[in-house]
Amino acid sequence: MFHALSRFGRRRTLQTGAVLAVVLGLLAWWLQPQGDEGDPTGSLTFSTGVPSGVYQRYGERLEVALAKDIPEVSIRLRTSEGSQQNLARVATGEADFTIATADAVATYLRDGRPGAQRLRGCVRLYDDYVQLVVPRDSDVRTVADLRGKRVGVGQEGSGVRLVADRLLAAAGLDPADDVTPVPVGIDTMPVRLTQGRLDAFFWSGGLPTAAVQELSERFDIRLVPLEAELVAKLQAATGPTRFYRSAMMPADAYPQAQQGQAVPTVAVANLLVTTDRTDAAMTEAFTRTVINSRDRIGREVHAAQLVDLRTAIYTDPLDVHDGAKDYYRSVKP
Repeated sequence: MFHALSRFGRRRTLQTGAVLAVVLGLLAWWLQPQGDEGDPTGSLTFSTGVPSGVYQRYGERLEVALAKDIPEVSIRLRTSEGSQQNLARVATGEADFTIATADAVATYLRDGRPGAQRLRGCVRLYDDYVQLVVPRDSDVRTVADLRGKRVGVGQEGSGVRLVADRLLAAAGLDPADDVTPVPVGIDTMPVRLTQGRLDAFFWSGGLPTAAVQELSERFDIRLVPLEAELVAKLQAATGPTRFYRSAMMPADAYPQAQQGQAVPTVAVANLLVTTDRTDAAMTEAFTRTVINSRDRIGREVHAAQLVDLRTAIYTDPLDVHDGAKDYYRSVKP
């Protein structure tokens, strides 16, 4: 009898040990890090802008933040002429993410360009301010005064070119015939102005734009006011008024150029753009990094400080990507 009880005890001990081992194994599995399966992997291309513009400077800092947040993703930055080329790249699959102005997006959609229906918004970023730059002793006081002048209007694929042509038309000028349009970007416009090869140039970017700031510190320039009446004509000519708005460049944006004076101008929002091809987890992670890195990047690229979680979801005229929606739901109070 004693022998039978011993066998029963041993069996109970073995069963208990087996159950305990299973429980401990499950507990260890539960406690170990579980996020790796859902973390984005692979590669992505981010189309930025001209080398000395805000898009590129912002992209370089964002690349560093993304490398920390999604380390299993290989990130490639690709410079571009600007918003219009950026949209074409993303819409046709040459890039995965980009930045573009809302007016360029609206034009791309309106014209039914390739892949337009696939575009999706992730974040409303910061506003671009249109800057019409002339030598301080120039006789140009309004956009209409550009008649007969050599004017830097931005490269063909840029958002600058789009808004410059529209502003010239709003001022009663034919962009092709009434000025001599010079299709160059912010990387070369300042040098041409100092050399006398340009009489003026348009730029649309965050404040301050490094190239304009550096120019103002070594060459006497002015910013030509873009008054509310001109902006109203621009809005009337382009249909939806929500993409262009009257704004003021703060007096300290370019202290040497503005000499303590705020300058009226036109502003347009920038959007972080992708397509419905992009994985939801990748888009959620990208969106999260853009919001979370705002202050860190903003110390070097001032425009990034203006990214605001409260307005980030308003990516009109684009629908918000499902992955970005997932992020906004996760941080909703």
